[in-house]
Order: sequence, then structure tokens, then C-alpha cells
Amino acid sequence: MKTSYLFLADGFEEIEALATVDVLRRAGMAVRTMSINANNRLATGAHGVTVTADLALDTALLDDAQWLILPGGMPGASNLAACQPLTTALLAHHEKEAPIAAICASPSIVLAPLGMLDGRDAVCYPGMENHNCGARWADAMVAHDGHIITGRGPAAATHFALAIVTATLGDDTAHEVAAGMLL
Repeated sequence: MKTSYLFLADGFEEIEALATVDVLRRAGMAVRTMSINANNRLATGAHGVTVTADLALDTALLDDAQWLILPGGMPGASNLAACQPLTTALLAHHEKEAPIAAICASPSIVLAPLGMLDGRDAVCYPGMENHNCGARWADAMVAHDGHIITGRGPAAATHFALAIVTATLGDDTAHEVAAGMLL
């Protein structure tokens, strides 16, 4: 199984990042956290929790990635959007129709301006909708359209992660993980 990468930028939403990594690892998926902070594996979340990422940004690893995953949070999503090596990697992944997932502010702040949500059903944190994009903003916890999964916000983190598990390993594995978590 290929490795998936979840990106950490200062100001990330802690529950969205850590719950997603936790659920994917429970499912047996290879997932690594990657800090976008220059030569620094540390990233501090929106609520003051500092996390040591598995890796510092290494775009060479992303060419063969399974999922590219973006937690939300502010200014985390804005910091992800401002990271040119990351946005270049996202565009290349999108062009191959390889899986991308974003939650909270990231669908609107990162994916929409890159044109990745044009003509797709998507969700984001309420009030963060980018009305200048071609997304069809849905009223749901999670939206899955093609190779892109989006999540609404912190309360959707587990559902978001389970949607990634379902898309990768199927319903049975997702149900097994959810049952083990008493969901």
C-alpha cells in the first residue's frame, strides 16, 4: 500500500489532523504527517498544541503518494495555501485524479482557488464557502465526489477519516474501525 501524507502548518486544527491520522492508522493505512514549516518538523496548532511531524516537507515523496490530506484550522489553511511546493504537488496529484482530502477551511481556502472543486459536491466549515469557485457546496458532514473527499469541520473529523478508509479499503474495514471506536 502506498503512503498517504497529512500536512501540518502552524495554525492547523488539531482534532482534524490527529483524529484523521489515528483512524487511518487503525485501519492499517500507511500515513505520515509532514510539516510544511521550512526545515522544521514542529507545527503548532490553532489551540496551542505543538506536534512533531514525521517529516519536514519533501515533495519528492509526494509523486507516488496515495492520499494528500489537508486539515483545516486558521491560519493553518491559509499557510497551506501559501506553500507553493505543496500547491504544486496538489495540482499534480489532482491532474492524475489521485486521491485528495481536505476538511474545514482547507476545501475553500486551498482547493477551491486551485480549481479542484469546480463542478464538484464539496463541504467546508460554515461561512468559509468560496462563492467565487465552481463548487456545489453541500449541507453534509462529508462529501465525496470523484477523487476528492471534503469534510465540514472538527465534529466531522472521524466521519471524514472513515470516508478516506472506505474509499481506500472498503466499507467492511471502515465499519470494523468504527465499531472498534464505539461509533
